[in-house]
Parts: sequence; structure tokens; C-alpha cells
Amino acid sequence: MKKTLGTATVAAAAAALSFGLAAPANASTGTPCSIRNGACVQLSTNQAWLIYNGSASYGPVAASHGMPGYETPVGTYPVLRKVKDDWSVPYNGPMPNSVYFTTSGIAFHQGDTSQKSHGCVRLGPQESLTFYDNLFPGEQVQVVA
Repeated sequence: MKKTLGTATVAAAAAALSFGLAAPANASTGTPCSIRNGACVQLSTNQAWLIYNGSASYGPVAASHGMPGYETPVGTYPVLRKVKDDWSVPYNGPMPNSVYFTTSGIAFHQGDTSQKSHGCVRLGPQESLTFYDNLFPGEQVQVVA
């Protein structure tokens, strides 16, 4: 599936440059991440992007992450597996559109982005579906502070 560059991302970057604002942290992707294909999460801004062929293809979108004691780990991880309708046994809750990227069970999934999680990256309903449909095992997920 061909992933396309989101027009909002392009417009925001163009506006920032035309007003003399700083370029994105990583000009090659338009995100604070350096990966070429996969997803980027910035914890400090609660934002996430999809990246395809070195460019932001979707996002930024609102995201939430782990609360104190359950922090989402910073680093680069491979997409391990996807489960359309998963259930968290330890936290007794639904995890629609799960895309796992750590062996300890941390994933992108649909959830309330206004509340912190037990380590997972929560996305809104449409956003989680887009991540689920466009992330594939072996692609990278980069989580930055």
C-alpha cells in the first residue's frame, strides 16, 4: 500500500519556514525522528506520525503515553505484530487496532488520549485504524522524549 504525505503536515512545515520559525527537528522526515519507514512518537508533545520513505505521511496526531511508573520507553523498536481486537488481561480493557512494538506488550491502540496509559501509546479511533492499516511487522517505531 502506498502511503501518502498528509497535506496538513506539509502546510504546517511550509508555514513554519515562511515565518522564519525553526525547521522540524529532523528535516528528512518532518518529525523529531530519524527512521525511514514506520512510526514516530514524541512524548513531550503527545504527538505521533507515520513515516514512509523518509517523510511524514500522516500526522501529527494526538497521542497519550505511559503514566509515572509505567513510562513508554524511549528508543527504536520493530513492529512485532498486529491484533485487530485485542484485550489487555493485566488491565482488563479493550485494545482495538493494536500494533505491538515491544516484547513487554507495549502497543499503539485506540484509547482515550486525554488520559495516560500503562505504557501503551493511545490514539483516537480513526488515528488508531490508520496506524493499524499502515504499520507492518519489521517497520520501525521510534519513541523520543
